Amino acid sequence: MRMVDRVRALCQQQPSATRPRPQPIRCTRTRARSRRGQNLLREAYLLLKLRFFLARARASPNTMERVHHTHNPIILQLQRRLIFPRVSSRSQPLHTRGVLYFSRGRGGAVPIQRARARLGFVHPGGYKRCLRLALGLKKTARRPSVRHAARGRSRLRSTRSSSSSSLALDTQQAEAINHMRAAAAAQGQRPHAKGTTPSSSGPRAMRARAAAALLLLLLVAVGVGASVAEAKAQHGHNYEDALRKSLLYFEAQRSGRLPHSQRVSWRDHSGLTDGLEQGVDLVGGYYDAGDHVKFGLPMAFTVTMLSWSMIEYGEDVEAAGELAHALESIKWGTDYFIKAHTKPDELWAEVGDGDTDHYCWQRPEDMTTSRQAYKVDRERPGSDVAGETAAAMAAASIVFRKSNPHYAHLLLHHAQQLFEFADKYRGKYDSSIAEVKSYYASVSGYKDELLWAALWLHRATGKTQYLDYVVDKADCFGGTGWAITEFSWDVKYAGVQILAARLLSRGEHEARHRSTLEQYRAKAEHYVCGCLGRNAAGGADANVERSPGGMLYVRQWNNMQYVTNAAFLLAAYADYMRDAGVETVSCAGGETADAREVAALARAQVDYVLGTNPRGISYLVGYGAKYPNRVHHRAASIVPYKHSKEFIGCTQGFDHWFGRRSSNPNVLVGAIVGGPDRRDRFRDNRENYMQTEACTYNTAPMVGVFAKLNRMAREEREQEEVAAPARSTATLTAADV
Repeated sequence: MRMVDRVRALCQQQPSATRPRPQPIRCTRTRARSRRGQNLLREAYLLLKLRFFLARARASPNTMERVHHTHNPIILQLQRRLIFPRVSSRSQPLHTRGVLYFSRGRGGAVPIQRARARLGFVHPGGYKRCLRLALGLKKTARRPSVRHAARGRSRLRSTRSSSSSSLALDTQQAEAINHMRAAAAAQGQRPHAKGTTPSSSGPRAMRARAAAALLLLLLVAVGVGASVAEAKAQHGHNYEDALRKSLLYFEAQRSGRLPHSQRVSWRDHSGLTDGLEQGVDLVGGYYDAGDHVKFGLPMAFTVTMLSWSMIEYGEDVEAAGELAHALESIKWGTDYFIKAHTKPDELWAEVGDGDTDHYCWQRPEDMTTSRQAYKVDRERPGSDVAGETAAAMAAASIVFRKSNPHYAHLLLHHAQQLFEFADKYRGKYDSSIAEVKSYYASVSGYKDELLWAALWLHRATGKTQYLDYVVDKADCFGGTGWAITEFSWDVKYAGVQILAARLLSRGEHEARHRSTLEQYRAKAEHYVCGCLGRNAAGGADANVERSPGGMLYVRQWNNMQYVTNAAFLLAAYADYMRDAGVETVSCAGGETADAREVAALARAQVDYVLGTNPRGISYLVGYGAKYPNRVHHRAASIVPYKHSKEFIGCTQGFDHWFGRRSSNPNVLVGAIVGGPDRRDRFRDNRENYMQTEACTYNTAPMVGVFAKLNRMAREEREQEEVAAPARSTATLTAADV
């Protein structure tokens, strides 16, 4: 039976998971076959792959490795995967059973490029032609030109899933293309076929139509650019776009085996042996910044702030169409915490060693550094990391309460156990894990995390025992004693005080709690007034410093974390004031501030991050026309693993990638970098890690604020649209008079 007939017969069969395995199609390394025969053979394998994928046949048991196939547009369009099994000889027959086999010889899995070269595969431009050849739709054996190949690739790319935001067409552009096609159809223009006249289908006519299409797209682009510029001038920043990009960042920071829904295509599986030496599964979670250590304390704080964003502004996130992505970002972290909490009194708090990790500059897919795991338990307590993890899981349980009640109950169970462990066996985790001291030392201690966790457990369960804990420990734990003007992964007092003030304003307390909650509220107002610069008493540290451009400035290293956290706390507190009918806050020294000023400051900080600053640069990577291009990030600064699987050694990245002056090959979309100094100065350089390194806890609080501001901007536009006809009517009436 001829190859084409065989492929046709297989493709016409109905998919069936029980159908017997087909006879293998043997292929040797000889190049005696014609080019057309090689193409037919290649497309036969692809068609067999697609046909048996529909049958959902199980993969071969001798599978060695699974990798995403990014080189074949047909497979890529359908978002399929290839599996490379171990083979024993170069003449191994190639066959399919839900998979596509490539022979390598004595080794194992082989990179797809080498397998292509061995089988004599042509470049991607020939895919569509080969498909037509295999199906008998085209009789010519002439190899397509590069121009036609590129056009075929562009058509394949345009049909990919809309989940890939970088390839999605703008609505107005799509409408313009449809209009162009309709106009061509009205004029009787058809694709080139046999029998058509050269005047309608010749190369000159094709070039003319291409020029007309290009001109139309340019006109549309100019119109779209003008409309976007006009909208931006009228309504400020595109907060919906910022929200969408911020959630993409968490997918770039994922560790472990990435899912099929992964949208950041330049990342791949990593850290698949985490916890193996200790006999525990610690695969998953997030890398905190530009390195590859999984630090438990900042990761838990990231999940807490993501959850708090969803609790306060989940409806706004859903209205923007990002609910599913936000829930995925939270669940990716909480799934890891469930794994890390192996016993009621045991929590794995770190995977990897910061010293050895920072000695190397390589992709996470190529990691050769130590993946030693460290834990806290009864003998080596860590109340701060255990308390923060309890807070994260309690807050996340509120988020999943409606959509996944069973999962929410599981999270709450772990949170309660972790809080009991943290409170019973008290101690700082950096005293138990010396390796973390140089990176995430708990300077504030563990008492703020215990208060923080108790408040979140009270909000998740409604049990009075947790509120009693917050009230009873208010003085000795510093909850009502510390007047703090910063909020971060380390210092939680401002968040504790604002959550306690919310309970007071909503009346969710008993009479015996009121006096203590009022003290908490006074400290919360001190934080708010300090950001506004209204604390006339209390010394120089009572107010937060401002840069000339209006940015809140706390510390030189990664100052943006304090800016984004402040923006969230101010936005949330303004909403609490509005809901409670409170008009003003009382500041130290007799000054006051109203809720509108608090909300305005939150928005001003967000706008500063997005580009309303003296440098005109967006510190949210990927947003706007100007943003940092040399982010201090290992994976983003090196060619993607999927494009080049050549191993990059520990120091090889320093030699070839770290010192480059060019932009990163991968854009770390949604990352918020450390930001400028107190004079609004910023140097976009990978070596400048204090300013160009991004962290997950920088972006996490902005998810909720972006969603809120997007709703506010939409309401402002609607009000202007309603008011515009009234103004025009009034103008006409005055003119008539």
